[in-house]
Amino acid sequence: MTEPPSPDEHLTAAELAAKYGLTVSGARPSLAEYVRRLWGRRHFIVAFSQAKLTAQYSQAKLGQLWQVATPLLNALVYYLIFGLILNAGRGMTKDVYIPFLVTGVFVFTFTQSSVMAGVRAISGNLGLVRALHFPRASLPVSFALQQLQQLLFSMIVLVAVACAFGSYPDLSWLLIVPVLVLQFLFNTGLALVVARLGAKTPDLAQLMPFVMRTWMYASGVMFSIPIMLQDKPAWIADVLQWNPAAIYMDLMRFALIDGYGSENLPPHVWAVAAGWAVLVAVGGFVYFWKAEERYGRG
Repeated sequence: MTEPPSPDEHLTAAELAAKYGLTVSGARPSLAEYVRRLWGRRHFIVAFSQAKLTAQYSQAKLGQLWQVATPLLNALVYYLIFGLILNAGRGMTKDVYIPFLVTGVFVFTFTQSSVMAGVRAISGNLGLVRALHFPRASLPVSFALQQLQQLLFSMIVLVAVACAFGSYPDLSWLLIVPVLVLQFLFNTGLALVVARLGAKTPDLAQLMPFVMRTWMYASGVMFSIPIMLQDKPAWIADVLQWNPAAIYMDLMRFALIDGYGSENLPPHVWAVAAGWAVLVAVGGFVYFWKAEERYGRG
């Protein structure tokens, strides 16, 4: 006696999956659902960033002191080369130029480190990505958070340098908080972008130091862009001043340094800073989310 034909035997695999409510394993969730899942992993993101921060200098005898010593030593080298030999601080007194330089180095290092960590966020953690199911954006976000925590340690030295050269706590110092928030959003978005690119092209990690070095020299870390380019076409200085790295550095300098007034800032600087932060954070998040199901699959 033959069995009656199954009502499902002529259905394709896709039709069967739809009929019984099956979904593809690892399929990308909707954007709203992805945000919800990411928020649900917030404790993991914080713990992971803190663990990475603690482990970063665990083999060094000075330990976490290198979080402050490294950018400070970079600032010293830049001062010897650009400040003393090349006179890059012309137009500024020593009491303004040294805090100007140290602030620039610390703030740019925040962005630079976020990008360098972000580009390896997926490709450098493939074991974790392939073994566990979680929103992959957790990794670049946690690395950006790690760099924020590192900058907060460095801010102790930055405040000490500012005070040592005559810039004492004032109401303008309250502006440090919104500057850091905006820069963190910008850095996180940028880390998400390079994380997706680095996941597909691991060699990007070798190229990125050259990109970041060029960006640093073009952002006025060691010199004032308007003063250094005063004999050049005005549009060159405008382009360099409007780039986000220069914007966040100048806002931090304006907040911290008494002799660095608003005349050194481009017009509508806060609107531009917020615009860069929102554009890159939202755009970077969506860009990363669109490839969610491809991370770790070779």
